[in-house]
Amino acid sequence: MMARAGLSYRFTHAITRKPADSVATGLRAVDTGDPSGDAFRAEHELYVKALQDAGLTVDVLPQLESYPDSCFVEDPAFCLPEGAIQLRPGTASREGEGKEIRAALDARFDKVVELPGSGYVDGGDILMLDDVILIGLSARTNREGADAFAQLLKEWGYNAEVCETPEGVLHFKTACSTLGEGVILATEVMAKSGFFGERKVVVVPDGEDYAANVIRVNAVVLVPEGYPKTLAAIEAAGFKTVVLPTHEARKVDGGLSCLSLRFASKAA
Repeated sequence: MMARAGLSYRFTHAITRKPADSVATGLRAVDTGDPSGDAFRAEHELYVKALQDAGLTVDVLPQLESYPDSCFVEDPAFCLPEGAIQLRPGTASREGEGKEIRAALDARFDKVVELPGSGYVDGGDILMLDDVILIGLSARTNREGADAFAQLLKEWGYNAEVCETPEGVLHFKTACSTLGEGVILATEVMAKSGFFGERKVVVVPDGEDYAANVIRVNAVVLVPEGYPKTLAAIEAAGFKTVVLPTHEARKVDGGLSCLSLRFASKAA
């Protein structure tokens, strides 16, 4: 795969889903209190507006009370200009989310396929760069699923590499993001991993590891509120930023990337 300039951040569309009240019972590694559905929806509205302001057409799907984590739409699917891939998140409570989002994918893509085999891949473990797609192994993404996903991506003409996510990192993208133009934002442990080759890495300052999960959307980088050192580091690297509250999402291990499926239409 030759590098496709802007593949990782030039988008025309996004799919999101309103947080449900049942998000209060959502998955989390550490209990820091239950998120409020109302407060989360208020933050989500700001998130959707930021995507729209960045130039995206945003589909906002209705809340799903039967799936507490369903607002994290990035996990059950992966989108490329050529089509969408339904993933299989590796936790039982989220198994039905792929079927629930299928209609939204069919409405936007001519080609939608399911992850082959019986392995698991969670979208939070996939980092798309302009020249390679990195797939991190985790508690939610196993080797069988990652290998099947990598093979499918190669059939579609994309380079894919499976990575051993460092111990203690929940998802691959919990600890890193692309800022675009060959620049990576990463926690210190991920910066030292060797995954990013010769790319420039902006290291997240001590105490702000949560802020490693940002998203570049066209001309701006969306950054979580409350992490001034990371914000300053991103801006010092030459990127324009927009700050958004993610206080409710963080209570259930969510971040900015989890809340949308971002993609460029093939016609764009």
